[in-house]
Amino acid sequence: DQPRVSAPHVMVEFENGNFNFTFPNPKNVSEFSMTLFRGHEKKEICALHLSEERVISKTNVTYCQTQSSSSSTTFILKNLERKHIDIYTYCLEIFLPPPYIDCSLKETYLYVQDKEDGSSLGLVPWIIIGLIIFVISCICCFVACCLRNKNQKCDSNYHEPNSEYMPMAAVNAAKTPRI
Repeated sequence: DQPRVSAPHVMVEFENGNFNFTFPNPKNVSEFSMTLFRGHEKKEICALHLSEERVISKTNVTYCQTQSSSSSTTFILKNLERKHIDIYTYCLEIFLPPPYIDCSLKETYLYVQDKEDGSSLGLVPWIIIGLIIFVISCICCFVACCLRNKNQKCDSNYHEPNSEYMPMAAVNAAKTPRI
């Protein structure tokens, strides 16, 4: 049985905020390696080497994780930001059985919408509403304080001791001293 290797058909999914690159494992192959590169310079970010004995995972960045099953290999890219927009190239190398098949390359362009842009647009109307309510509250407090001060000023003028309109108060009769 010769290994059946066609260009690996990658399935790129966006799930729970993560990008999943899933590759079907080659048929009738006992040892192979999958590698994910980033950019035109093809900087290796994740690799997974599978053999009958073991699975070896290698990650050069914090945002990439690997996962494998008997039928597929998945690279999971987490917490991506706008700076991660780039071309991602995946490579399949087959080691066993012979003949050795060198890197079969496929590229995918990955666009990441910036998280700050999406979340800040939702907050802008609430911030504006909050500021309007705050300004209206300040104006109401200012008007209330002015009215209160004006009323107190009028009331204090009414009870001023030198006022012509001083209200009459009950006065105790003066006591005459006894000698």
